[in-house]
Amino acid sequence: MSGYDVVTLGETLLRMAPPGHLRIEQAAYFELEAGGTESNTAVALARLGVRTAWISRLPDNPLGRRLARTLMGHGVDTSHIIWTEEDRLGLFFVEFGDGARPTSIIYDRANSAASRMTPAELPGQLFTTSSGRHLHLTGITLAISESAAATATKALQLAKEAGWTVSFDINYRAKLWTPQQSRRGCQPFAAASDILFAPIRDAQTHYSLPDSITPEDALAAIQREFPGTTVILTLGAEGSIAAEPGCHPVRQAIFPGGGSVGRIGAGDAFTAGVLYRYLRRDGDDWLSDALRWGAAAAAIKYTIPGDMGLFELEEVAALVASGGFSEGVSR
Repeated sequence: MSGYDVVTLGETLLRMAPPGHLRIEQAAYFELEAGGTESNTAVALARLGVRTAWISRLPDNPLGRRLARTLMGHGVDTSHIIWTEEDRLGLFFVEFGDGARPTSIIYDRANSAASRMTPAELPGQLFTTSSGRHLHLTGITLAISESAAATATKALQLAKEAGWTVSFDINYRAKLWTPQQSRRGCQPFAAASDILFAPIRDAQTHYSLPDSITPEDALAAIQREFPGTTVILTLGAEGSIAAEPGCHPVRQAIFPGGGSVGRIGAGDAFTAGVLYRYLRRDGDDWLSDALRWGAAAAAIKYTIPGDMGLFELEEVAALVASGGFSEGVSR
């Protein structure tokens, strides 16, 4: 397949979770899912009709092949995976909380196949003007290893040389690196990006912004840091705020009636919704609409268990158009 709209690069893990809200120590078995922020975004985009490819490194065994086939089944091109017979698949365990007990995640990803990606393994022929349009990267890939960070750096260079646009999500993970390490690692990617995504808490952590800062002031601070980039901050229950270079900010509330069973991956669904509209921009007034698409995609993801946004284009479009939700039955 050629002419991709979006290419992503990163690690996907096998997610293992006890059924329901059982604690790990109670579980007689685990439910298995594929989970990784870049592949979650790729799947959501593919289901919105975007031509999407995912690059990673997987062990050539039943676990690795399961992940690849899962993504392929949702329309993501997986032909650029680097297969290895020597390395392991990364895992993570999710224990879903309720009420006073928060959801907790345990990673088992050290020395995974994806963490051993190297720049030499990138499919250089993919990064041409006619082969793609947009590269999406996240800070997680930079955090898992020096070689993965070097691979992402090379991908960024190749994409820029080919004239692609680039988006970057800071996606800070405290279990992978410190805020100082993350800021240093993410800085060149954020500066080179056309679109920068960040939860406001990550912006506060990285740039020493006070907890009491308003979303508008936080956005302005990040715009000063990256004046040539469209900055999008997600605000949790307050929705999102964004601004293009030199423009006034726009805000978007969350959609009412969101579910509660699929919080993990909702941020990736939001990113996919925004990128869907960005790729189809036909004028200067695209950002407000893109935030609506992101909010709608995230709201539907909240109703879907698992990491991936398994929605249809028509569902998201209908929610964008209505601005609400229905508790009725679709017949």
